[in-house]
Amino acid sequence: MNNGTRILAINGSYRDDGITDQAVEMVVHALKNAGATVETISLREHHIEFCLNCRVCTQQPGDAPGECVHDDGMRELIDKIERADAYVLASPTNFGSVTALFKRFMERLVVYAYWPWGQHTPRFRKARLPRKKALLISSCAAPGILGRVMFGTPVQLKTAARTMGADPVGMLFTGLIAGQADARLPARLQSKAERLAAKLT
Repeated sequence: MNNGTRILAINGSYRDDGITDQAVEMVVHALKNAGATVETISLREHHIEFCLNCRVCTQQPGDAPGECVHDDGMRELIDKIERADAYVLASPTNFGSVTALFKRFMERLVVYAYWPWGQHTPRFRKARLPRKKALLISSCAAPGILGRVMFGTPVQLKTAARTMGADPVGMLFTGLIAGQADARLPARLQSKAERLAAKLT
């Protein structure tokens, strides 16, 4: 990894120091050790309004994100997304899906679509630009392989990454996390976290 690579980590977990927070911290530590500059955004601490589905942002032509009618924390976050070289996107699985926090963030990514009235489908603004990279993090109570196949979380994280103009390079997915109240991330995942972090180059 080149020194000075700017990584933006976006964490959609509800709970402080849960498995998702621990996994994000592990990956961020590996990225910093590799020389990257990393900023972490916890969506539970970041004020974002719900998308109104008014599509005002989608009427604005060009490759730059459209401007939302909301003047909230998402404007700053879009700016951070634009300036980052790569991403870490994280959400635990809740009810078979990403958390409501992450889903609200995802819906506001509609600014990356150009969709004028009368056009049947949107054009994603980042589709024709050089692609960035994203590392995905998730967890679930089911065994890991079942969680990746049965639940929508991996697909939703990939969709968010691609909408932002990034291709996923891998996923750190932890299963069977509901066995105890204060679950700890297995130490064996450290080497995988380091391998995945190295792919954000």
